[in-house]
Amino acid sequence: MINKIKQSIPANSLGYILICGGIIVIILLLVIFPLNRVNAGREKDIKQLQDQIEEQKGLGQVVQLAQSDTGKKSEFVLANPSRTKLSRQETEKFQKSFRADAEKASLLVMSLTPDPDSMGVGSKYLIYNATVKGEFANFRKLLVVLGEMPYVEQIEEMNMKQDSDSMEFGLKIGIALAD
Repeated sequence: MINKIKQSIPANSLGYILICGGIIVIILLLVIFPLNRVNAGREKDIKQLQDQIEEQKGLGQVVQLAQSDTGKKSEFVLANPSRTKLSRQETEKFQKSFRADAEKASLLVMSLTPDPDSMGVGSKYLIYNATVKGEFANFRKLLVVLGEMPYVEQIEEMNMKQDSDSMEFGLKIGIALAD
């Protein structure tokens, strides 16, 4: 069969065919295959860029949402009531309101006693020693409520002690007394 092919194709033409085939193989090896590899690398880069663009689009929506939320936030302003004074007969009012506010803040009042040194006749303040037990976040709520009481003049001292199950907070609260 090969002899038949050799007879039908002249020897001169067979050499040309081999030379042209060799040139085609060389072009394939030197040009087309390397370009194919370069294009595959570029496709990988394009895919990475498309993924980054999609990620940025998603993050853009999050940023817009965050910016719109920051514009809506209002400042938290603590109450600053006009200060009043309690008469010595009304000092029990503070004890009742303190216990009620501590209960609302989920705190347990361990003790609430007036300081004997501040109970003198000429004293402008009645100091209460308070001890409450609970979580710190709830104690913060109680402090905000104490600041809203018009007759609480000052908080002289605060102590915090960590127990095994909760925290214990000690306060010295100054109540303004009327003359």
